[in-house]
Amino acid sequence: MSLTRVTYNERLLAKQLLAGNKNAFRKLFNTYQNDLYKFSLSMVYSKSYAEEIIQDVFLNLWLKRETINPELSLKSFLFTMTRNKTISFLKKAANNKKLREEIFYKSQKSVNPTERHMREEELKTIKKEALDLLPPRRRLIFEMSRDDGKSYDEIAGELGISPNTVRNQMSMALETLREFLLNSRDITLALLLFCRDWL
Repeated sequence: MSLTRVTYNERLLAKQLLAGNKNAFRKLFNTYQNDLYKFSLSMVYSKSYAEEIIQDVFLNLWLKRETINPELSLKSFLFTMTRNKTISFLKKAANNKKLREEIFYKSQKSVNPTERHMREEELKTIKKEALDLLPPRRRLIFEMSRDDGKSYDEIAGELGISPNTVRNQMSMALETLREFLLNSRDITLALLLFCRDWL
């Protein structure tokens, strides 16, 4: 099937969906549900949570169908929605002890020793890439806090700066790292790193 035909079909489906056509919605669901599920599953490592996310994506698609632009790719739109919803779920999991255990640590235990070693190596690489984004002074402050376990007052005393400056530098460092990790090639590993080593 040519690219033009696919684009035409997507546009047609989008227009039908805009008009509230349930058959168009069902066709979209049947066409993309499996690929979107696999995409979400590759990040959450949980069949039930991936299924919930995809159901949520399609529910939102139906509820917000009037905002769809028929000139844009529905497939890209659906994958973007799925990625955003999966990342939102992972953020929630990162801040919830029960979910964190289930998603991040259970998924780590389920892999074999060789794969676990490879993931640890990848975590080290992601960690280095993230820290390399920080200016030298900010990185030093961040590492004194997270690696050496020093308080803001202790860091301020050692570096001859105010605790407020330390707090501001830490806040900027965390924002930079969070932004980098959310765009990482493996969002689940990146969030695991953030929770385990930096929160």
